[in-house]
Amino acid sequence: MKFSAPPYMHDVLPSEPARDGWLHVARWRALEAAFRSTCQDFGYRELRTPVMETTDLFARSIGAGTDIVSKEMFTFEDRGGRSMTLRPEGTAPAIRAYLEHGLGGERAVSKLYYIATIYRYERGQRGRYREHQQTGIEAIGSQDPALDAEVIGLAIEFYRRLGIDETELRLNSVGCPVCRPAYREALVAFAQPLADAMSADNRVRLHQNPLRMLDSKDERDREVLAGAPALPEFLCNECDSHFTELQSLLAAVGIAYRLDAHLVRGFDYYTKTAFEIVSPHLGAQNVLGGGGRYDGLVEECGGPPTPGIGLGIGTERCLIVLDQLGVKLQLEDERPDVVVVTVGAVARREGVRLLMELRKAGLASDMDYSGKSVKSQMRHADRSGAALVALLGDEELESGMVTVRPLRAGGDQVKMPRADAVRHICALRVG
Repeated sequence: MKFSAPPYMHDVLPSEPARDGWLHVARWRALEAAFRSTCQDFGYRELRTPVMETTDLFARSIGAGTDIVSKEMFTFEDRGGRSMTLRPEGTAPAIRAYLEHGLGGERAVSKLYYIATIYRYERGQRGRYREHQQTGIEAIGSQDPALDAEVIGLAIEFYRRLGIDETELRLNSVGCPVCRPAYREALVAFAQPLADAMSADNRVRLHQNPLRMLDSKDERDREVLAGAPALPEFLCNECDSHFTELQSLLAAVGIAYRLDAHLVRGFDYYTKTAFEIVSPHLGAQNVLGGGGRYDGLVEECGGPPTPGIGLGIGTERCLIVLDQLGVKLQLEDERPDVVVVTVGAVARREGVRLLMELRKAGLASDMDYSGKSVKSQMRHADRSGAALVALLGDEELESGMVTVRPLRAGGDQVKMPRADAVRHICALRVG
């Protein structure tokens, strides 16, 4: 019997695979380190939430008429009879945690970030996976458009630190409950006579959730709706002022953008600002990240009226772009400092003791556990990329010494007293 990873899910490996080199753990850790560093520089703190939540949290927040809720969620009944769903996005769990633990009482604006695994049962393809990793931020407690500019600016800075400079910011305002009904009526009036030319899904959305028509990925729908009314033309004074100020702030900090009047994103909770950041190096799945403002979401989840804005970035898509650009991330050095090589059973026991002492001293240390010859152990040390080999054999045991041989750089083999070996090896490693 042969087993393999589930469809459109993947293993991330400890060494670089021959194909899809981005599925290398060291690259993922480097990206996560860059994201954490960027978030901390912007004043965001890490939040971790469970991989599953009650289904109602997502149905209420994302919207029952969205593709995510109606088609893509991994939902099941647990042994207690509760309907549970694997996390299909990061914002709703963050808001739930914000309310449950009273994070709003700690500071006027809660600035949070997360690194989370996301699950969506969708048509898989390159850059679109049923299990993927998302890095994201949530800024909760202010409706200042300067906060919108900060969230967008954080994303742009993160891409810059990674080495992804060629991106495009697409920007829109999706209004609010005050001004959106008039736009919805205008959109329905435009689309109704063209319904027969649209996909079956969009004909359903026309009656259930008209704005979702604009989020269709079907080319027929995009062509039919190309001439649809522009949402920004229907904004109320408050939404229009907010959107105008955001554009001024982006211009002031040198962030270029393109207005996209049909950009609505895939969630019903968005209000006012909606944005996506795309790359020319991803093909059809060209969105690196995106987000928007959700001024009614906290209230929808049972809290007081509280504005907020968030951002989600796809880890896999960033890594694929970096691969295509040939950008080499600064990877952690996973090579051991020292490999202990032994000859004979007595030396083996002493080698294990030396190995533990080296590790307690903070040196990355290893030995070959296959029980092979000294020659094979030396090959293992060489392949590992170790800086030093510490050799223990009969001669060393009799004289109370340890032989240390450098592997990576120049230097002479030396013998040192066993009692002082750890201190001397630490000094050699630092030098």
